[in-house]
Amino acid sequence: MDSVLEQIGEWLKELLVSAIMNQLTGLFDSVNTQVGDIAAQVGTTPANFSPGVFAMIRNVSESVIIPIAGLILTFIACYELIQMIIDHNNLASFKTWIFFKWVFKTFVAVTLITNTFNIVMAVFDVSQHVINNAGGLIAGSTAVDTSALETMQDTLEAMELGSLFGLFMQCMVVQFTIKALSVLIFVIVYGRMIEIYLMTSMAPIPFSTFGNREQSMVGQNYLRSLFALGFQGFLIMICVGIYAVLIQSISVSDDIIGSIWGILGYTVLLCFTLFKTGALAKSVFSAH
Repeated sequence: MDSVLEQIGEWLKELLVSAIMNQLTGLFDSVNTQVGDIAAQVGTTPANFSPGVFAMIRNVSESVIIPIAGLILTFIACYELIQMIIDHNNLASFKTWIFFKWVFKTFVAVTLITNTFNIVMAVFDVSQHVINNAGGLIAGSTAVDTSALETMQDTLEAMELGSLFGLFMQCMVVQFTIKALSVLIFVIVYGRMIEIYLMTSMAPIPFSTFGNREQSMVGQNYLRSLFALGFQGFLIMICVGIYAVLIQSISVSDDIIGSIWGILGYTVLLCFTLFKTGALAKSVFSAH
């Protein structure tokens, strides 16, 4: 009877060891993949991220939004001309140069609207240049060292059945949490790009306000928001770099439980800092 129980115990032990090894291998692969995808997606320009969506956004912006921006510009230009006349005592103190000034400002405003998409893309080209340079300078790999997994099986086989079952349950919880965090990271990275597309589609309207000093605050804040969105990618790369340094301090050793919970903790910290990058970028550029 005892030999039968021992055989059952050995069978359960081998089953748990195999299941734990599979979970740990999949866990580390998941962490390495999701963090590697961050750098790849953030370093992609809006035009290359999804060419189909980019073409659709550009078409909608040029065919639908620009006519609305033209109406706004016409109103602002008329308002600016009336304001100039009033400021010069209803032309009692007439000076010819004010009309040249008005024509020049209107010309600049029209030029900005007609080249809105090129200006917006130039903002993101500058930010992508900074992001790509930062990606090349960030030292360290974001990959968790899995070389110790080969020798980890001996440690697992030396553990009792109860300890193995507890470790198995903890690995399941950590693996589920890591997958949930992967979804959050996906939402943050892709949500930023969707926000870029949405901001780009409406670009002609704020650009139409540059013809008037008072109304130009709308356009200025819009440009600050664009730069904030662009350089949010730079902050995301900094977060990944910090994560890379922290994750390399974890060595998968005899303390298997401490190692996997440490990896989970740093991944949670990465998600938290990624959430903060948007607000931090806007505060840096005074965008609201």
